[in-house]
Amino acid sequence: MTKRKNFSSNTSKETIKGFGEEWTKFDQSNLPELERENLFNSYFSIFPWKELPKNSIGFDAGCGTGRWALLVAPRVGKLHCIDPSSAIEVAKKNLSKLDNCYFHRSPVDSMDIEDKTMDFGYSLGVLHHVPDTQQGINDCVKKLKPGAPFLLYLYYALENRPLWYRGAWRLSDFLRNLISRLPFSLRYFVSQFLALVIYWPLSRFSLFLEKLSIDVSGFPLSAYSSKSFYTMRTDALDRFGTRLEKRFSADQIKEMMILAGLTNISFRPSAPYWCALGYKKG
Repeated sequence: MTKRKNFSSNTSKETIKGFGEEWTKFDQSNLPELERENLFNSYFSIFPWKELPKNSIGFDAGCGTGRWALLVAPRVGKLHCIDPSSAIEVAKKNLSKLDNCYFHRSPVDSMDIEDKTMDFGYSLGVLHHVPDTQQGINDCVKKLKPGAPFLLYLYYALENRPLWYRGAWRLSDFLRNLISRLPFSLRYFVSQFLALVIYWPLSRFSLFLEKLSIDVSGFPLSAYSSKSFYTMRTDALDRFGTRLEKRFSADQIKEMMILAGLTNISFRPSAPYWCALGYKKG
């Protein structure tokens, strides 16, 4: 059963609608299994699986299609999957073979979970899309038991990139502000065109350089060198079709996590930037 709550003040209705359209279009059914596992491992490499209690209960804040929940749920006792968009129906379908997933269509600040009851939680690629990111983190941490881990991924502010790289991003962000305001059919068409003429050639050029033993870590879109075109298409729509997007430096993320009541904060030292782990105080 899917529980649903009304939208709150800490949401963007346009953004929520857009994600519902995106994840219905790209339900991740065509994502290669090996690629899914590699993506999962890159985000969860710092997650303390061995520290979780037996039959642990946790939450996925902003579950989307359930692509992470699909690999988390078999490792835990119960998993609450939370999303304010129509993507929650896609998640129900994708996770239908798992009997320990519970679905809630609600914003992060209206999660139908009692405070201080969760053994773990995570929110990956979500809270930079809400008006008040700090409040979003606070609302997640409130649900955790003292000492419980919380895994967070927010878009990074490119603070570890050269000036020219940040300039290229500013151009892409200008395009995002234009494209994200188009009707979905046009957003989809433009994003797929960009995936074909920008994502694909740059990523494959990076792959070519990698085979020559050349370091491509600073090359634009080199993170897609080993990824499928399906992922590129998905991420192009995600990148250019999302109305509200914010970025944070590692220092800003750490500060927000501390203010939310997390401690022992650590960051994944490599991409995806920034993926951070903290533990609720107490």
